[in-house]
Amino acid sequence: MRERTHWLVRPRTIRTLWAVFIAALALTVAAGAFVGAEEHEGLPGMFGFGAWFGFGACAALILFAKGLGVFLKRPDTYYERRDD
Repeated sequence: MRERTHWLVRPRTIRTLWAVFIAALALTVAAGAFVGAEEHEGLPGMFGFGAWFGFGACAALILFAKGLGVFLKRPDTYYERRDD
């Protein structure tokens, strides 16, 4: 009998989720062209600024967490009892 895997770890499901999320992002950015919004000058007035800003903020947080991990990392044996 074949072992059943959770639906969120199946390759087909992962590809489908990526396609759905990319389509949702594209539709959200495209909708910005049709929705009247407050006019801004400079960078915040750029088309799709919210999407780019969100992506950049997420990437910056990931890089910050990776750098912080270098300083906070402990060895695998950190919590093992010492017999000294």
